[in-house]
Amino acid sequence: MEKGTKESPWQLKTPPLTSDYEMYRDEKDGKEVIVCTVGKTVLLYDARCLSDLHEMLKAHGDWMELGAADEQKPAKEGTVEAWGRSESNPLGGWYGLKKGLRGRFGMYIPPLMEELGLAEVEHNAKNNRMRAK
Repeated sequence: MEKGTKESPWQLKTPPLTSDYEMYRDEKDGKEVIVCTVGKTVLLYDARCLSDLHEMLKAHGDWMELGAADEQKPAKEGTVEAWGRSESNPLGGWYGLKKGLRGRFGMYIPPLMEELGLAEVEHNAKNNRMRAK
């Protein structure tokens, strides 16, 4: 069975390897999305984030800090999290689609990028980084 479907989601761990979660591709309102389930919480991300983040990391050319933060908290400048919210990214804002739960881009998307072979991700207790493969 193909991975990344509702029936066979990707089984992932956060970058510090402390929490399990799952993701799969789906469609919502005619848009391809990535559904992220962490415990009972369901987050949605625009699926374009995978190719857009990969392109940005390739252009960046080096390691970039993840900087995961909840939507209500500011993202540290120069991090993957800040890029995932920035008006200067290809989407022109948040890749997270569920109001109130749009943050944590830098926590949940990098392990999927690693699983898909698009990036390397560090797995330290704190301050993890990623870079394009």
